[in-house]
Amino acid sequence: MDVGARLRAIRKQKNLSQRELAKRAGVTNSTISMIEKNSVSPSVSSLKKVLTGIPISLVEFFAEDVEDEKPQTVVYPPANLLDLSVNDIKMKLVGKSFGHRALAFMVETYEPGADTGEDMYVHEGEEAGMVLKGQLELTVSGEIYHLKEGDSYYFDSTRPHRFRNPYDKPCEIVSATTPANF
Repeated sequence: MDVGARLRAIRKQKNLSQRELAKRAGVTNSTISMIEKNSVSPSVSSLKKVLTGIPISLVEFFAEDVEDEKPQTVVYPPANLLDLSVNDIKMKLVGKSFGHRALAFMVETYEPGADTGEDMYVHEGEEAGMVLKGQLELTVSGEIYHLKEGDSYYFDSTRPHRFRNPYDKPCEIVSATTPANF
């Protein structure tokens, strides 16, 4: 997906100038411009920060044109997962046609060196997950946890947190986040 083109299209659809979006999101005009020109690939946390100025969630950003299906789909083969990937973090959302969801359930892959960004996430809700393959470093409220295969986590998302893979092999996790508009 062309993140820059999508950001530009959504920004224009919302009748926002680059300057206004930058002001609302607390970033520089050049940050918005560089993302839209694809001269820089934003981290997950940077993109989330920019999207607060619109305001839309990452799920809405990547799934904007997804509509509810009737009858409701129950089973989602791998090809029907919604790709929310940013840079070297691959995220696949289960239930892309579910509509107004309360839960975001994902399969995530963190390539070696992948990081959600320097800025810590803080939002309402809860997060849980389990490492299926590899290892992951999770920071919550300044405490660093090193998770390996089979380890799981669960925490209140109002606590500042971030994910990173400082290891030499990819890490795959399944995770759930509430609310779904992380």
